[in-house]
Amino acid sequence: QVQLVESGGGLVQPGGSLTLSCVAATSIFRMYVMGWYRQAPGKQRELVARIFSGSSTNYADSLKGRFTISRDNAKNTVYLHMNSLNSEDTAVYYCNALLVGTTRAYWGQGTQVTVSS
Repeated sequence: QVQLVESGGGLVQPGGSLTLSCVAATSIFRMYVMGWYRQAPGKQRELVARIFSGSSTNYADSLKGRFTISRDNAKNTVYLHMNSLNSEDTAVYYCNALLVGTTRAYWGQGTQVTVSS
């Protein structure tokens, strides 16, 4: 079991920026593909971005250029930098850890991001 703890959510005005963090309690952080997902009210959970152990990344097409995922293996932390936020970005954002070569995945508890004036 890997505990994931997200932080950094909150209320932000349209056009603003926010950075989410997720710390993973594991001694083999490098072996996990780390991802951010989000779920808006009444919608399915969707992938925002993923980062692999070698730091290659995947993004949802609609978010490329506004969101950036990064990781610090020394701190067991993955970040999501979000720019030019709009109301459609309002959602609960979840951190995900997938052990490479397995289907073993873990989820954080989620952090609320609300974009509103």
